[in-house]
Order: sequence, then C-alpha cells, then structure tokens
Amino acid sequence: MVPDGQRERILEATYACVARWGLSKTTVEDAAREAGVSRATVYRYFPGGREELIDAVVTWEYLRFFARLYEEVHGARSIEEVLERGLPFARRALLEHEVLQKVLQTEPEVLVPKLTVESTRTVGMIAGFLVPYLHEHGLAGGVDVHEAADFLARMILSIIAAPGRWDLEDPVQVTTLVRTELLAGVVADVP
Repeated sequence: MVPDGQRERILEATYACVARWGLSKTTVEDAAREAGVSRATVYRYFPGGREELIDAVVTWEYLRFFARLYEEVHGARSIEEVLERGLPFARRALLEHEVLQKVLQTEPEVLVPKLTVESTRTVGMIAGFLVPYLHEHGLAGGVDVHEAADFLARMILSIIAAPGRWDLEDPVQVTTLVRTELLAGVVADVP
C-alpha cells in the first residue's frame, strides 16, 4: 500500500501545530489551514475529528521514532550490540525531541494517557524485534524466548525513560548495564 500524500501532509501539519501551540490548543481548523486543505478533507481522513487526528499524530511520530531506532541498530550482529547501540540512541532521541519535551512539560495530562495506550504496542514491537536475536544467541536454561523478549522490552523502556544511576552516554556503562543487568540470566553466555 502506497502512503497517501495528503494524509501525510495533514499529519505533518498537525505536528507543526502541536509544536507551536500544544496538544490541547491544536484544532482541526489549525491542521487544515497548516496543511492547505479544507476541514472536510481533514474529516475525510480522520472522521473521528480532533481526537482521532491527535491520536494519529502521536502514533505517526511514534512510528517515525521507531524507524530511526531501527536504522540505528540495523546490521547489529548480536543482542548485546542491538542494546548497546539502541539504548543511548533512544535516550538521546527522547531528551532531544523538542515537541515531546514541550508537551510533557506543559500538558502531561494529555500526552501521558496517549503514550500509555501505545505502551502495549511498543512492548510488543520491541519484543518482536528482539526474538530473533535471542534465538540466535541462545537462552539460559529454562528461559522462554517470548517471556525473555517481553522482559527485555519492558526493561528497555524503563531505562530509556529513567536510566537511574546509568549514564547512557558512557559506552562502558552501557556495556556493563547490558551485560550484567539486562542479559544476565536471560541469555546462555554473556561475553
């Protein structure tokens, strides 16, 4: 299926409006004006109106983030390398995302529920991505690959959001975190 250019333009325009005014203040009219289309065109693509449009923008930006993350870890030869490249990238992307940071500061009550709804999908996406690496690496005795992938996905999201004592910009700390905390007990042999 080829992406619809007009739908994409509406999403980009809505994102620009959110960046300018925030989630709560962005209207269908704003998005239509920014995209250079009529309100009726916006409603044709998003019949649920403003709520559907905002949800679609959050999902759209979410998927764009994961596409960039995939590019960052693409070609990794091991689960260790995936995590050691992915964690710093994801943390940096989170901190440097101006719109996300603005909305989290000014309207967390609007954004957090939308991200929470996406969290189940996110865990599934990350876990699904990790399964082949876990199969290839080999698991510790008695560890189920899908449970291990789910565990790692949840831990990854937690660490990206709040790394605690770990400096994800320090490669030595990231390696220690990945090998002694995340993968210990999950995979057969951690190098």
